[in-house]
Amino acid sequence: MELEQILQIIDHVSQSKLTSLQYEADGVKLSLKCKKKTAHISSSEETVTEKEEEEIFFQEEKTEGKVVKSPLVGTFYAASSEDAAPFVTEGERVKKGQVLAIVEAMKLMNEIESEFDGHIAQIYVENGQPVEYGQKLFRIK
Repeated sequence: MELEQILQIIDHVSQSKLTSLQYEADGVKLSLKCKKKTAHISSSEETVTEKEEEEIFFQEEKTEGKVVKSPLVGTFYAASSEDAAPFVTEGERVKKGQVLAIVEAMKLMNEIESEFDGHIAQIYVENGQPVEYGQKLFRIK
């Protein structure tokens, strides 16, 4: 989940009367709580007023392994052609330098290589999906 998306969610929840929202995906855990009522006592007038306070919590879980991110904006391809098998699948062993996928940018095919040895623990994007710079593509353990 990108920071911009998180800020949009926080903005929408802040404007609503939700008391709690929890979201978890791709190693990110987001927990929001809003509109907490607290009592404020004014000593000079002996009046009690209620004030609404917002509590917002964001926590990114530490994921086991190393993440391969997209080095550029483009379209993610899991295989060299539509008919070909994917370069890698979840659970498969990979070596440093092995091609994991292709990101097409401006009609150029850019091979994404593994920076480490290990097993593919998670594939974050699907074939043909647009990707942003720095977006998670793979998690390798």
